[in-house]
Amino acid sequence: MSQQQQARPATGSRTVLWTFLASSFALFMASLDNLVVTTALPSIRDDLDAGISELEWTVNAYTLSFAVLLMLGAALGDRFGRRRVFAFGIGIFTVASALAAIAPNSETLIAARAIQGAGAAAILPISLTILTRAVAPEKRPMALGLWGGINGLAVALGPLVGGAVVEGGSWQWIFWLNVPLGLILVPLTLTKVDESHGPNSRLDLIGTILVSLGMLGLVFGLVRGESHGWSSTGVVAPIAAGAVLIAAFVAYERRAAQPMLPMTMFRNRAFTALTFSGLLMFAGVFGSIFLLTQYFQGVQGYSPLGAGLRILPWTMMPVIIAPLAGPLAARIGGRPLVVAGLALSAAGLAWFALTASPDVTYAEQIPALILSGLGMSLYFIPTASLLMSVVRADQQGVASGANNAMRELGGVLGVAVLASVFTANGGFTSSQQFVDGLIPALWVGVGLAGIGSVTAALIPRGRTEAAPDSAMGAPVQKVPAGV
Repeated sequence: MSQQQQARPATGSRTVLWTFLASSFALFMASLDNLVVTTALPSIRDDLDAGISELEWTVNAYTLSFAVLLMLGAALGDRFGRRRVFAFGIGIFTVASALAAIAPNSETLIAARAIQGAGAAAILPISLTILTRAVAPEKRPMALGLWGGINGLAVALGPLVGGAVVEGGSWQWIFWLNVPLGLILVPLTLTKVDESHGPNSRLDLIGTILVSLGMLGLVFGLVRGESHGWSSTGVVAPIAAGAVLIAAFVAYERRAAQPMLPMTMFRNRAFTALTFSGLLMFAGVFGSIFLLTQYFQGVQGYSPLGAGLRILPWTMMPVIIAPLAGPLAARIGGRPLVVAGLALSAAGLAWFALTASPDVTYAEQIPALILSGLGMSLYFIPTASLLMSVVRADQQGVASGANNAMRELGGVLGVAVLASVFTANGGFTSSQQFVDGLIPALWVGVGLAGIGSVTAALIPRGRTEAAPDSAMGAPVQKVPAGV
């Protein structure tokens, strides 16, 4: 099948609508679970007698599994059919949600979260691919902008939804809520979404194993660093092994006939800058949210719902900004919005760091919340459309998987690094001790988001070309002026 045939929609308006609904609701469900547990962490800690490392893994088991299997999920869709794998991923996610809800201890919860992440890895990249194929080219910027807005909104609403559910019932219900939605989405996908396949029919299992074990080693070492000592064998060995395996993954992918992540894609400056700025953004913001949701409850004394409500100036900003940012991105391009979004995220986290104290008033924190929400909105909304515009049509699935994998890995590393900084400088013993650990951790988040903004500025202005893939021999795709 030619590039043009793959890119051309082959569906009617009704099927487009069903495809948008299936992809959007599944995306919302998977993205929401990135952070839905954050406001539930104090309840989980009390109920399951979990320590800081177990809480980190409750978050990281999902994001790590999600991240390292994203590109495999995209490849499975290309090989076995995107509709089929998308529905299978929703099914896995639904079953794992039920397992998390009935988990009797932190170990079982962490395992269920890892399985959830595996299901989400089949949902997110394929949702973008099936939506891109279904929508007519002239309507794709609007559709992809909505897709990005839904993704950002789901991530942002996670703490609020988690807080509301825990307040109204128990932390287990944050997982039970996924089950009826999943049971609706599986038959909807199988009956209403068109099937499609990608050009790559081989699975890169060696590459998947190398990158999965490599990232597991890095995160395992980082999470254990503070409690076991940074010079201990139990910390140095997994980090060193992880680094070696990641290097082996890069070397293998450069030689593989059909790699899961073609290294030639990184010759595309726009793709590289967009991908690494996303990693840095998620590292700074996700790591900070992991601590801030506990700060609102443990230090300022809010209930889970109270903490979620007070984060609303942050979490609801995508709803306000999306209708404005979409047309603005179409007019001036996505690059300025991504750069500004990362800079504003850094400014919001800096405001938190400057004002954090056991007795700070909520009014003093509102500017930080607004800046953080505005920054997240400006980053998320144009990202999907910008990404799809800088790569060829036959590389869109791989590009989506790689970009989202890097962002999720950034979230994993951010939680691990900022939690390590927190425990090195503070703890849970008193409100002041928590703040003593929070402030330096937030400044690390500021630095990560700030570097991400500088990295995004490297996206070329004007017209940019997607890097050619000599193995495919396909022509390059030009990016519209203003990107």
